[in-house]
This record gives sequence, C-alpha cells and structure tokens, in this order.
Amino acid sequence: METELSIAVLHNEINWLQEVISQVIRSYLLQEGHEKNWQDILPPDISASESPYALKVLEWQPGVFGRIALALAIAPHLRPEALDVFFGKNQLYDRGFTEFGGVVDKNHSGFLPTAQTLYFLLTAVNPELRPEVMKLLSKENVLIRDEVIQLSEVDQNLPPLNAMLTMSSYWFEYFITGVHPPEESNPAFPAQRITTGLEWEDVVLDDNVMEQVEEIQAWLQHSSTLMNEWGLKKMLKPGYRALFYGPPGTGKTLTATLLGKMSGRDVYRIDLSMIVSKYIGETEKNLARVFAIARNKHWILFFDEADALFGKRTTTNSSNDRHANQQTAYLLQLIEDYPGVVILASNLNANIDDAFTRRFQSMIHFAMPSAEERLQLWTNAFSGTCTLHPDIDLRKIAEDHQLSGGSIINVLRTCALTAVRTSDPVVTQKNLLAGIRKEFRKENKTLIISS
Repeated sequence: METELSIAVLHNEINWLQEVISQVIRSYLLQEGHEKNWQDILPPDISASESPYALKVLEWQPGVFGRIALALAIAPHLRPEALDVFFGKNQLYDRGFTEFGGVVDKNHSGFLPTAQTLYFLLTAVNPELRPEVMKLLSKENVLIRDEVIQLSEVDQNLPPLNAMLTMSSYWFEYFITGVHPPEESNPAFPAQRITTGLEWEDVVLDDNVMEQVEEIQAWLQHSSTLMNEWGLKKMLKPGYRALFYGPPGTGKTLTATLLGKMSGRDVYRIDLSMIVSKYIGETEKNLARVFAIARNKHWILFFDEADALFGKRTTTNSSNDRHANQQTAYLLQLIEDYPGVVILASNLNANIDDAFTRRFQSMIHFAMPSAEERLQLWTNAFSGTCTLHPDIDLRKIAEDHQLSGGSIINVLRTCALTAVRTSDPVVTQKNLLAGIRKEFRKENKTLIISS
C-alpha cells in the first residue's frame, strides 16, 4: 500500500511535468493557447504527503525548477511515454527540434532527456531564467551534490548541455520503496564498512591521544546542539575533520571504528585504489558517489593511507599534474562540505598537503607504545584461552621488544595457531619469541635476545 502511494505521488509529478511541457511548446511555437504562462501551472501539493519523495522534496526545498528537473529525470524510469512529445518534427527541416535536446539509446526506444531539455523547458519563453538553470545544474545544488539527478560525461568538444540528465537508481528505488538499496555492499563500491568486537577498555592509548579522541566523541554526541541550538553554524563549517598519523598498527583504524561503535554510526573505509581513476573526471565521480551516500546515512568516513590522494600537491608541469591537483582541490571541497566526521590516516603527517592540515579540527599522533603500554597490550592479548607460560617475564618482553599493538596481535595469532595445532593452549617462551621474530622480519629487523 505504501509503495502504491509512493508511485501515485511520482505519477502526479509527471502529470504536472506533461502540462508544463505542453504549455512551453505551445508558447514557443505560438500555437493556440500560447499566451498562457507555464509558471502558472502549479506543482502538486505534497505538503501533507508521507511518501519518501514528498518528504525528501520538503527537506531539500529544490523549488519549482528543481521539481521539474526531478520529474524530467524520473519519467524515463516510470512513464517514458510522457516524453514522447519531444519526438515532434520541425516541419521546416523535417527533423527533430535541436533545442529539445535529448538522446535515443539503442537499448531504449524512448526519449532520454539531457541538460538541454531542461534548459529548453525553463528558458524557451523565459530567457531571463538562464542563470537559474546554470545554478540548478551546478555541483552546489543539493540535487547534483547528493547525486539525486546526475549529468553524464560529455566529450570536451561538445556543448556541456549535451549531458544526459538521469535519476540515479539508488534514489529512484528509495522514492518507490522508502528504503535505500545497499549499494555500498556492491563489490565495485569503493568503500567498505569496518567493525570491531573490541571496546574502549581494550585500546591502549596515552592520555594526550585519548583526550583528543574524546573531543571527537563529544562532537559526535553534541554537534547538533552546538550547531543549531548554540548557533555556531553561522561561524563553523559543518562536520569534523581529523588526521590520525603514526606508524602502522598503533590503533588508528581501531580508534576510528570504536568512534563509530560508540556513536551508533557506521564507519566506512575508503579504498583509494578504487577511487583514483586514470580517466579524467572518473575520480571526481567516484568521490561524489561515496559522499552523497555517506551524507544520507550519516557515516564516519575513514581514508586509510591518505597520502595517496591527499599528499602534497605537485607543481603543474603537465596536464597530469594539473589533473591531480584538481582532484585534490575537489576532494578538499567535498570534505569541507561534509556534515559528518571524516578521518584521514597517514604514516607521516608531513606527507599531507598543508591545504588540508589547516582545515583539520584535530591532528592526533598515534606513536609507538611505551614499554608500560606494551605491557598492557601483551596482558590484554594473552588474557583469553591462549595463555603464556608462568616462566615468561612479560615485563621484560615488553621492555626488550618495541612492537606496535597491531604487531602484538599478530604474535598472538601466530602463537594461537601453534597452540591449536599442538592442542596445548599454553604458549612457551620459544613460541612467543618465534612470533616476535616473524614480526621483526616484516620490517627487516633482527630479534636480539638479552640475557
């Protein structure tokens, strides 16, 4: 029943669009009734509707022009015949009207609107609206920013208004069912959800780091109060941006994951290898897709090994350099406009471009753990079924071997595998040192055993 209501609301939007199209064409071609103004045809009243489309339109407030763009993009999905009027021929040239725009795909017999189609509808009899159309099609517009309507890539030699105007299947399904499809579960989606079974008491961080992490916790818990009730949105950019830097295995990913667990938000790690594309424009498209979905689902975004895309910008000696710098600038804008939490992780903060570091609310150094912290990590790791032999001096192990928390967990895994093979859950000094030696080899270090 709810789905039927949702579809009915969309059909009403298309009915209105058809009336607008008919009136614009009549006025443009000076046919009977041309003296009427299409802007006098009011859109359907959706103020009392509970349909997903109505609720989103009321939230976005796209205006009449935005609703025409939405209806135009929805029509091929729901009622493609509504746009058949654009197949009308120009009698003078015995061909279609160029100014109508649109394309016909070999796999689709109907009329597929382009940006030119929208441009024609809004400006054919109202040329003064041209700036409004450009504003509607810009990345600052909520419908474009959140990828509700999308503009296809256009060959650089063609007019930009040739871009096909489409409704993303992600949003169309939502308007029908009220449920966002799990696009993020698609293997091709460049972000994956990360979780943990650990709790804050399982993390060993020094007091200074924990104090800064608690500031992010406070933002997650109270940002709405600060921005809205305290009026700080007049002075502050939305969202919170943090840089976690330090050697691998020091708790950067785990901390980000626990921040999500504490706040009830999903944490998604961005796979930069899937984001960065050799094709011009594809990186921006992939990034926009991630941020658009994240914005609506209130994700915490975690960019691991962030230097790959957020590193120091190069001098513009070539077109590739200029393109890389454009990607960095575009990403910076996305991050600044994102109303949620974005965490970038890097091994060295010196690798990150200064243009980014100035915009971080916090820069947290995850250093290698001290001897006391390593002792706590060893104790936590071997507090389960897999236990250490009583003869092992754990304090000495912690003092003698500088390992990160991640490496200590790897040693636990190695020892647990040995224990399960031998059916003996007690880890000997020999087995423990073998696990430590294995970790040292990864970093081309030699295990030195003091007497």
